[in-house]
Amino acid sequence: MQAWITQFRKGLVELCVMAAIREDEAYGYQIVEKLGQVAGLELTESTVYPVLARLAQQRCVTVRTAPSPSGPPRRYYRLSETGRTRLAEMIGHWEFIQKSVAGLIQGAHS
Repeated sequence: MQAWITQFRKGLVELCVMAAIREDEAYGYQIVEKLGQVAGLELTESTVYPVLARLAQQRCVTVRTAPSPSGPPRRYYRLSETGRTRLAEMIGHWEFIQKSVAGLIQGAHS
């Protein structure tokens, strides 16, 4: 069962990361903390940071570096217009699939 749960979470990581920065920019660890508060996700830095790097490479997020009050500079992430468009498409697909699977589970598609 654990392998299925892990794969299920992996499929949702990009959607969740993008949703976490939909309204405001945030630095990586803030995103990890925000997602860590969502029951069932249990996402770690080693999962979130590669997704942020890929989203930056795909120009779905913009990145700016700013000094940190302590430690190395922080990288702040914000959704770009490309990212906003992709997130809207992903949410639409998520809602469609969620509704379809719920119907299947409840026996509506038998």
